[in-house]
Amino acid sequence: MDKLERLLNLTAALLDTETPLTADEIWDRVGGYPDAKASFRRAFERDKDELRAMGMPIEVAAVPGADPPIDGYVIDRSDYAGDELRFEPDELAALHLATNLVRLDGNDTGLMKLGGAGGPSVADQVGSVPFDDALATLISAAADRKAVAFRYSDTDRIVEPWRLSFSRGHWYLAGWDRVRGDERLFRVDRLQGSVEVAGPAEEAVGTVSDPLDLRGWELGDGMPTEAKVFIDADQASWARHMLGDVDVVDGGVVATLQVRNVEAFRSFVLSFLDHAEVLEPPAFRDDMVTWLGAMR
Repeated sequence: MDKLERLLNLTAALLDTETPLTADEIWDRVGGYPDAKASFRRAFERDKDELRAMGMPIEVAAVPGADPPIDGYVIDRSDYAGDELRFEPDELAALHLATNLVRLDGNDTGLMKLGGAGGPSVADQVGSVPFDDALATLISAAADRKAVAFRYSDTDRIVEPWRLSFSRGHWYLAGWDRVRGDERLFRVDRLQGSVEVAGPAEEAVGTVSDPLDLRGWELGDGMPTEAKVFIDADQASWARHMLGDVDVVDGGVVATLQVRNVEAFRSFVLSFLDHAEVLEPPAFRDDMVTWLGAMR
């Protein structure tokens, strides 16, 4: 369960209660919190602060009948919406769909960017997320389980959308590419021309790649190329921090990367200045030499 879903569940729990809920009751009812009590408390405090910053009127009130007295938490429906808040089945389905088909990153929560509550600052956040006809078609196709046709990297594609994600300032489409016969990730602003609906989807939705889980050199729609980079010993700790597992060799470490984006791979190597060397494949090594030579 991600943070957006947890915040939705917490809001629903605090709205759908006749008496204030204790922290322990929230820990028990709302999924997605850590198992350790101290970790839960920290996460819950952060969630309360974020919801209040969005305008959610979370109140602290004494739990009736508790001895000794204990504080509980509740959202008064009249303060939240003016009238009793109810969702019809189709509205609940739409809300579930939105939280599963669309992912937003950044310091603010997805709820805030989707305009869940708040004042002018919320509008500013929504306005900062680009939106156009192509994106609207992609979201509609994902919801309706339709394939779409578009041109990407000078190749005509037919893709079955699985998820749209907003990450690193760009929209990404994850889905099944019928031309490649595999899952692929596309940057939406690099689609060429219009996006057209191309009939019903045929493949079952698989495990979805999330751009937030990928590094820059892993973002792309081509087949990955394995690359090896030697990094000097004095930069080894930083390499481990960035990459996790690396192979220790005499005088340093060797990082093995799956590269789909050569430009991002170059940027990674250059972040170590003269403390890194491309070992494999020869084409990447030659590309780096040529690129550096052109900058002189």
